[in-house]
Amino acid sequence: MGFVNMVTDGLRNVVANLGTARDKSAGSAYEFSPLTDQQLVASYRGAWLPRKLVDIPALDSTRRWRAWNAEKEQITALEAEEKRLNIQRKTLQALTAARLYGGAALFIGTGDENLEEPLPIERLGLGDLKYLTVLTKNDLNADQLNNDPTTEWFNRPERYQLSSSRARMTWIHASRLVLFNGAEPPEDEMDTTRGWGDSVLQSIMQAVLQADSTSSNIASLVFEAKVDVIKIPGLMEGLRDSAYERRLLERFTLAATGKGINGALILDADEDYSQKSASFATLPDIMDRFYQNVSGAADIPMTRLFGRAPAGMNSTGESDLRNYYDRIQSHQHLSITPVMNRLDEALIRSALGARPPEVTYDWRSLWQTTDKERAEIGKITAETIKTLKEAEVMPMETLGSAAINAMIEGGHLSGLESAVEEFGSDIMNDVPNDLTAVPPQLEQRPNTQEVDPNEQQPNV
Repeated sequence: MGFVNMVTDGLRNVVANLGTARDKSAGSAYEFSPLTDQQLVASYRGAWLPRKLVDIPALDSTRRWRAWNAEKEQITALEAEEKRLNIQRKTLQALTAARLYGGAALFIGTGDENLEEPLPIERLGLGDLKYLTVLTKNDLNADQLNNDPTTEWFNRPERYQLSSSRARMTWIHASRLVLFNGAEPPEDEMDTTRGWGDSVLQSIMQAVLQADSTSSNIASLVFEAKVDVIKIPGLMEGLRDSAYERRLLERFTLAATGKGINGALILDADEDYSQKSASFATLPDIMDRFYQNVSGAADIPMTRLFGRAPAGMNSTGESDLRNYYDRIQSHQHLSITPVMNRLDEALIRSALGARPPEVTYDWRSLWQTTDKERAEIGKITAETIKTLKEAEVMPMETLGSAAINAMIEGGHLSGLESAVEEFGSDIMNDVPNDLTAVPPQLEQRPNTQEVDPNEQQPNV
């Protein structure tokens, strides 16, 4: 009978107990313990750090909002419709609730009573979008997951039951909901989460608890920063007598009072007095390490999460913020835009009465330029326009229109848009190649009025 050899993959050292049953690291393993809604709400309402971890990315994803690409009248109508429905604010509320609980939704209200049917986007017209309602995953019970891979709802619930205590129970088709998830779970776990995600606090709560516990321990050390130590001969033997204990307390109460009045402490010659002071020299570094751990776990730079100045020589924190803003922009394009597609289609039809194919939008950049940077950009833009004009590489009408749009969108010349509307867009044709030359309309024209030679001229 032969022997069976077990083949293992990994580093193994029998002498050093690496990879064996006696290896202490072999006892480490990950376990998933879902946080309850009560724990999530308690951490969010009771501690500032979990609240900021939930609120900051949601706020940054919506605070600059988006810019519509359309005709001016269309943009005005779209922005007015967004303001009427309070879309920006309600999107922020839904994103915040999704990050905290793991899921939330915006209910698209069109006045249609048959909510179990898909939202008829193509039939919506002017003013048909009536309202938006923010719902958390606790307000919605998901139906069974769709098992048909030929539909867009594959591995997702196709309808949800409104089960809030504040409303009557009814079924809502998924197309009438803008569904936001917190932290996306693996696809094979969708059945256990019923189509929802996990709270963003789920995977970083351990780092948060470690940081808060360390901060609490440091705070308690402040009360032990200075401790008076007095050595009394025969103290333990004297405490056997209750009268001695009473006299001892009276004595040191009087001594403490005298010290508080004149700063002098009167003791017996045989007694020894000293002070023990705690050192806080390394505590800030320890606290920073725990905060860095939280910052890395949440993927939020410390300059944004804690509002602190960047550390290190010649450090400005600009690269950290740029990377963070890039991540927020990626989240806007990859997660928020696809989820809000049906709402945006309904919004456009409700604002304009139709769906012009050229109407689009872009998320505004979170990175704000300084006055100096804007001035430098404006100078470069003006020099580029001048170079193109001198080179005559394109018709002046085309260059003028492009130059006006660049100046307006860049905010380099205030009032330019209204000036173009009043005087027209042909003002670029009158701009001389030499920008320092006097405009023709300001040149002094010769006086052609005839002078009477008999009229006495004033002395100059």
